[in-house]
Amino acid sequence: MKLDPPSSATFIDLLRQALAEDIGPGDLTSLALIDKDSSGFGVILARQEGVLAGLLILKPLVGLVPEPLTVELRAADGEFVRSGQEVARLSGSCRSLFAIERVALNFLAHLSGVATQTHKFVQAVKGTSAVICDTRKTIPGLRVLDKYAVRAGGGQNHRLGLYDSALIKDNHLFCLSRHTQQADVFEVLEQRLKGLRKNLPVGGFIQLEVDDLKQFQRALDMRLDLDMVLLDNFSQQNLAQAVNMRNEAGLTGKLLLEASGNIDLDNVSRVAGSGVDRISVGALTHSAPAFDFSMEFIQK
Repeated sequence: MKLDPPSSATFIDLLRQALAEDIGPGDLTSLALIDKDSSGFGVILARQEGVLAGLLILKPLVGLVPEPLTVELRAADGEFVRSGQEVARLSGSCRSLFAIERVALNFLAHLSGVATQTHKFVQAVKGTSAVICDTRKTIPGLRVLDKYAVRAGGGQNHRLGLYDSALIKDNHLFCLSRHTQQADVFEVLEQRLKGLRKNLPVGGFIQLEVDDLKQFQRALDMRLDLDMVLLDNFSQQNLAQAVNMRNEAGLTGKLLLEASGNIDLDNVSRVAGSGVDRISVGALTHSAPAFDFSMEFIQK
């Protein structure tokens, strides 16, 4: 699996902020108890089983503390780890080990939590044609890392932001209708899509959100220039019907259908069974349980 890790330049300022937040003007305990030239070894241990994500922050992180540390990775992002497994070893200044400990564990806990949550959803739809996708419901400042963690868990990314792909939602249609004062907003949309397609970045897509089968049928009848349709809060029966309508319109493989809204581990396999191509789940990132890690000091 190719994870395409983001460049450290995209999150290095976040690491600086996290260290400054934790250390402030100085680590009172370490400065009082630990000699400046004291060195040691620390191992980061998984305390549960699941999918690992976040190791990519360790080397940039240790480069931000005054006294040097060496990082040796004992596992890889995207790897399924067991409870008690050593995932990384750090050596060098004891003061630096204390300085980066909580920040490192916080990132690992959150990102591995996202990866593990994603893995569970991916496993739940195994054997179907549906892929699990994330959303923009990420923790502010963490989007690049959150979406990396989704990939580590076997999921796929939806658009990164408002700039790389277009998702036309009900509020867009409402504003468009009010502004143009047209009875049939889909006729206005048909014209606006031409300009949108011209400005779309390479690799981007155009997606329309629909709330019911009537809206979906209208989009099919007009042959709107779309790459995907988002079926928002559809019942399983209506999802299956939308798939049949798409196929009967001769758009199989040309127009992707994505289910979204109130999807969890209890119902995601049934949603996938409807035949949709994609399932987007905000819970992958906005409410993934934290993964349990610890750092233990050891004798070399």
